Amino acid sequence: MNIQIFGTKKSSDTRKAERFFKERGIRFQFIDLNEKGLSKGEFQSVMQAVGGLSAMIDQNSKDKDLLALIQYIAEEDKAQKVLENQSVLKQPIVRNGRQATVGYQPDVWKSWS
Repeated sequence: MNIQIFGTKKSSDTRKAERFFKERGIRFQFIDLNEKGLSKGEFQSVMQAVGGLSAMIDQNSKDKDLLALIQYIAEEDKAQKVLENQSVLKQPIVRNGRQATVGYQPDVWKSWS
């Protein structure tokens, strides 16, 4: 298992995800979205695994202006705008190879082990 957790240290769900894997002795790699973020390939892979861009966007994000912009720009431009501004993504994004989840989903993670 090759677990990657994308999130920020301020996100309580990201901290809970880290604790979930630590308690089970599962090694993971943490990537801080404020420092590095998802690459284009990782972004596309997660988007495909979770069922599209709308599943990845946090409607409760603090950046209301960006959320409004994403809602009203052309469909083909939305993914690029979110990739450039990853602060609107739900956290944590947890990847295990081609599998991925968005948000705190321990029931899904249990099925991975």
